[in-house]
Amino acid sequence: MQNNLVSIIIPCYNAERFISFAIESVLGQTYPYWELIITDDCSSDNSANIINNYAKQDSRIKYLKTDKPSGSPTLPRNIATDIALGRYIAFLDADDIWLPSKLERQLPLFAQKDVAIVFSNHEKINEQGKRNNRIIKAPKTIDHKKLQKSNYMRCSSVVYDSEKVGKMYFKKIGHEDYLLWLDILKKGFVAKNTQTIEILYRVCKGSVSHNKIRAASWQWNILRNEEKLSFFPACYCFLTYMFNAIAKAIK
Repeated sequence: MQNNLVSIIIPCYNAERFISFAIESVLGQTYPYWELIITDDCSSDNSANIINNYAKQDSRIKYLKTDKPSGSPTLPRNIATDIALGRYIAFLDADDIWLPSKLERQLPLFAQKDVAIVFSNHEKINEQGKRNNRIIKAPKTIDHKKLQKSNYMRCSSVVYDSEKVGKMYFKKIGHEDYLLWLDILKKGFVAKNTQTIEILYRVCKGSVSHNKIRAASWQWNILRNEEKLSFFPACYCFLTYMFNAIAKAIK
């Protein structure tokens, strides 16, 4: 494990329209000590060629491929986590964009011994990448109990410290990123927000997160079957989640 290295993980499936923007946003980071691991889930478009062209130009970029399409980002992320060399594990979705200061602003917050996750606020952009000041703000500090009420952390904004919690793997379950954050904070750590906008979150029609009814069922499943909350505490957390989800959706 390299103590100042950030391992950045991108799962990719048929992302030829957006993957270059994601990669360029990593190349543009003001913090230089990173490796970028992109796992292609057997894309049928030109994604592989685009990624490999970048990998030829920069040795910090690594291209991996699943044996067959897995149908979710879970396996691609876990494959990349297996080979990650960095102390810090960061995630970036293939259609999202990091702003240049992201890592430089996030890493100093890990100096606090109880901080295992650092994340940020984010701004929504449309499918064409247009910004319109649609800013989503999250709490300054989140512990396990607070996180049960809502997933305040966008996956592309999260970095966790594997020296504190070990390498963590996603379960094949709806809202797999949310469950991973819960599992990390369950160890007694907190998540800290930079309170700055460090990612541009692309809202695409037909995306997994766009299906609100399915997302709600995933949330309920996690509260009841993974977190083992009894019925009424689960209802309270679920209603808080729904309120926050609606607030974010209309932003």
